Amino acid sequence: MSAPAVQSFYDQIAANRRRSILLVLIITALLGAFGFVVGFALTGYWQGGVFAIGVAVLVAGLLSAVSYYAGDSIVLATSGAKEVSPQTAPQLMNIVQEMAIASNLPMPKVYVINDTAPNAFATGRDPQHSSIAVTTGLLEKLDREELQGVLGHEFSHVRNLDIRFALLVAVLVGSIALLADFFLRFTFWSSVTGGGRSRRSSSDSGGGFIVLIMFVVGLILAIVAPIIARAVQLAVSRQREYLADASSVQITRNPAGLERALAKIGSDQEVLEVANRATQHLYIVNPIKKFESRASGLMGTHPPIVDRINRLRALTGQAPVDPQLLSALAGLD
Repeated sequence: MSAPAVQSFYDQIAANRRRSILLVLIITALLGAFGFVVGFALTGYWQGGVFAIGVAVLVAGLLSAVSYYAGDSIVLATSGAKEVSPQTAPQLMNIVQEMAIASNLPMPKVYVINDTAPNAFATGRDPQHSSIAVTTGLLEKLDREELQGVLGHEFSHVRNLDIRFALLVAVLVGSIALLADFFLRFTFWSSVTGGGRSRRSSSDSGGGFIVLIMFVVGLILAIVAPIIARAVQLAVSRQREYLADASSVQITRNPAGLERALAKIGSDQEVLEVANRATQHLYIVNPIKKFESRASGLMGTHPPIVDRINRLRALTGQAPVDPQLLSALAGLD
């Protein structure tokens, strides 16, 4: 039996970036196609499609700007995070300083969340305005190497501009949702008030049939497109987690630390009470466990823990972990 192939973290980083870009292009293409169909169906002209795209992007962009500049403060406040210093958390601050030097990034603000469930997240619009928060459970249950792996992962999110990348995706997904909501509402009120007479009269012209087809396609896309866009958005989130894992190894040069940390965090059954559906994607491991009632109906924001661990093992040529041996992880992440 041949030994497992060794894959460098450079290979993983490049592959995950390619997949992320491809997924963004898919959402962009979906927005363009949907916007064009809606605009054409409502106006009967191709210029209407371009205008519909522009309006949706503008509105979603304005909403995202608020999140871009104030989102980190909101997330930290709702998480109950308290800022710490070298005097109040010397070991944590020492490791953060190590990771800042290794990643060639400015020191972020460091926060601690008083919760026994081990987890961590990074936020901020760029490396100059970044914050990292960890739970007290993470500090109590992980050793120094494991903490380095987790903090390397969070520094990677900062260095890779993942918050900014996520906002770009959110703008595109939000634009699709806005277009769908507008089109469905317009269709409903048009049918109630009889405003569809202009479209029916236009069907007498040569291009009326095309407009009718576009209208039907628009109705279908108004239902399907937001679902597809959300699924792609979650896929982007998962790819950025893979990317942060690989980048963490690049920073720490120690895949074993992050591997052990993921296993500990993923198998821990304590519930992180301060986490919610709006913030769950920020954490290194999904804080909403599968056995929780609030997890029902949620689509995965993170890759499976076993898959992440096996990708880390591939960096050193180790054999994949048998999922049956980590059944607890498969049931919790």
